[in-house]
Amino acid sequence: MVAIRYEDIVKVPKALLHDHLDGGLRPATVVELAAEVGHELPSTDPDTLGRWFAEAAHSGSLERYLETFAHTVAVMQTAPALRRVARECALDLAADGVVYAEVRFAPEQHLEQNLTLDEVVEAVVAGFVEGSAEAAGAGNPIRVGTLLTAMRHAARSQEIAELAVRHRDAGVVGFDIAGAEAGFPPTRHLDAFEYLQRENFHFTIHAGEAFGLPSIWQAIQWCGADRLGHGVRIVDDITPGPVPKLGRLAAYVRDKRIPLELCPSSNVQTGAVASIAEHPIGLLREMRFRVTVNTDNRLMSGTSMSREMALLVENFGYGWKELQWFTVNAMKSAFIPFDERLAIIDEVIKPAYAKLIG
Repeated sequence: MVAIRYEDIVKVPKALLHDHLDGGLRPATVVELAAEVGHELPSTDPDTLGRWFAEAAHSGSLERYLETFAHTVAVMQTAPALRRVARECALDLAADGVVYAEVRFAPEQHLEQNLTLDEVVEAVVAGFVEGSAEAAGAGNPIRVGTLLTAMRHAARSQEIAELAVRHRDAGVVGFDIAGAEAGFPPTRHLDAFEYLQRENFHFTIHAGEAFGLPSIWQAIQWCGADRLGHGVRIVDDITPGPVPKLGRLAAYVRDKRIPLELCPSSNVQTGAVASIAEHPIGLLREMRFRVTVNTDNRLMSGTSMSREMALLVENFGYGWKELQWFTVNAMKSAFIPFDERLAIIDEVIKPAYAKLIG
């Protein structure tokens, strides 16, 4: 098999479902915005700051990992800052060969300068539109959908769910809950999920990352999640052996084709798995779960979609066929209309990979 070069991975079309806006800022942008608002950073040198984020996040603790966001959220409290960050996000993803991305953020975390929830969403969506247009002009077309996240330790999920539905025809394609899992089960937000189902709206739930099978079961069976944010701990319901045996929950997730938004580098950082080589993504792919590859937080993990794919190539020996499989899985699982998903698969993804697979 011909060795896959990193620069070729960058060029090939990719689809991304799990990326946090406040986890993907450019270090230089954090420095500039922090200076404008007087927020103190660990360093004002962009390179040093970028390293600090990665090192602070690489603690093996989800709670410690989440603390790094205090600095990014602090500089995302005005409409111009939000618009800039979203614009740069679209540009950075497009430059990395991402043709479709769903980027999530929590509007309730951006109200310190008296913006309304609607103004926050409008600023971010405008930034995505601007960045996407600029990227297309540079020959790197990308479509960005927005997911609105409610924080699972707070009590605003119904309000954020209604906000998402209100902006569903203006760039918001789905809903999510995020934050520390332990002690904050998704069933606390059942009213919001039932409302979204009545509105025929899509949602994913962070589950099965720091917490195990009970959070996955609740997310699916109680809350009705379309996808699982991470979901890596589904492996706890698989008994290893020459022929691995699926438990009832794992079998249900596979049989129902419930997408797993796996984030390899992030999972290592937060201690969900020990290393990329030991990541269950290999087993889950072999067993034909609906596996997708994602970045989670590009700044904190010092990563990109191309880097995540390169790590899988290096650790699992994957070729273009497997990378196409992950990409098509993600596109099939996107929260946009079926015909639009199909057009990107048939007109963009498959033709590009066909040239490489032969």
